Amino acid sequence: MAIDVILGLQWGDEGKGKIVDYLASDYDIVARFQGGPNAGHTLKFDGKKFVLHTIPSGIFRTEQKNLIGNGVVIDPITLSKELDKLRGAGVSFKDRLLVSKKAHLILPTHRLLDAASENAKGKAKIGSTLKGIGPTYMDKTGRNGLRAGDIARTNFMERYLALKEKHLSLLEIYPPVDFDLEAEEARWMECLNELRALQMVEGEYYINEALKSGKKILAEGAQGSMLDIDYGTYPFVTSSNTISAGVCTGLGVAPSQIGEVIGITKAYCTRVGSGPFPTELHDETGERLRAEGGEFGATTGRPRRCGWIDLPQLRYTIMVNGVTQLVMTKIDVLNVFEEISAAVAYKIDGMETQALPYDICDQELEPIFESKKGWKVTLDGIKDFDALPEAAKDYIAYIEQQLNVRISMVSTGPEREKLIVR
Repeated sequence: MAIDVILGLQWGDEGKGKIVDYLASDYDIVARFQGGPNAGHTLKFDGKKFVLHTIPSGIFRTEQKNLIGNGVVIDPITLSKELDKLRGAGVSFKDRLLVSKKAHLILPTHRLLDAASENAKGKAKIGSTLKGIGPTYMDKTGRNGLRAGDIARTNFMERYLALKEKHLSLLEIYPPVDFDLEAEEARWMECLNELRALQMVEGEYYINEALKSGKKILAEGAQGSMLDIDYGTYPFVTSSNTISAGVCTGLGVAPSQIGEVIGITKAYCTRVGSGPFPTELHDETGERLRAEGGEFGATTGRPRRCGWIDLPQLRYTIMVNGVTQLVMTKIDVLNVFEEISAAVAYKIDGMETQALPYDICDQELEPIFESKKGWKVTLDGIKDFDALPEAAKDYIAYIEQQLNVRISMVSTGPEREKLIVR
């Protein structure tokens, strides 16, 4: 058996959670492979809305196991809140939610460092979610982080205090910020009990043994490919590898074990935080996309920047991920537009190109657009692809032709049932 992958192809917020939730019933295990509680996967069903930050989106399917992989960074406080919401919704998770012992822990001082560092940057802010993600990954690569498995060790408090002291020393270089460290630390220690109650596993053995026994596994990514630490719009990126290569390091599987790579793209494009966004619209059309799409961050509540779909950017992320099929989400947001545009190339210094430059953060990219006719009708209740308006089918066919990858699913709304499978 191979491990299939779902990941975002833009700057995140593509609607991955809904697609994982839909597909999860076809799999035995859903495994999150990177990122932390800076992610927010929104799911809607039975008239209720759920937002997951750490727990894999397969948790609402009653038969599936869900693994938080070693590539994930875990804040016990956020995890505890998520578990409380699952209990409140009557979701049984004790025997279905597992944690890799090698997943790193976000300490309160990681969040304090994040806030102090971002505050000190002034106008050069990255747009951090202030969840402590960057400092945690820095300690991971610095080889002095704390891992989930460490909470069972007899010298855990000694190790915790040593790392805390290191962080307090680093904080001396920054201006002070408003952060009640004593209160946050007390909450963190209390929430460790929730983590201790979960089943800890050697994640790499667990996944590989499952593959050998014929289990079907779906790997779930967080954020989007353009936020990858290596291949995104650096330095305006996250701190982990969000592309398909991150599955191998984030779960401990060989590249030869990767099967389908399902890339998720919105029918348009959004971005949260600072950094380049070639097709961003600073006009009424951008505002209308935001309003129609409810484009506000699931984790931060910040308004998302909005623009038309960017085909050179998507070709790039399809290439680095090895995407085998596409899912287009939020096509219903385009229902109200007479005309829909797509960037097909960029103009840089008077020259046309379809490649993203290395110095994208310092280049003036002028997108070259092509326009398609809108459909101006609701897609509500449509379950079959052939029942879509001709203009909507034409738009989908156009995107497929431009990207040379088949669109296998089209989402017509946030609810679980609003999905057309071709």
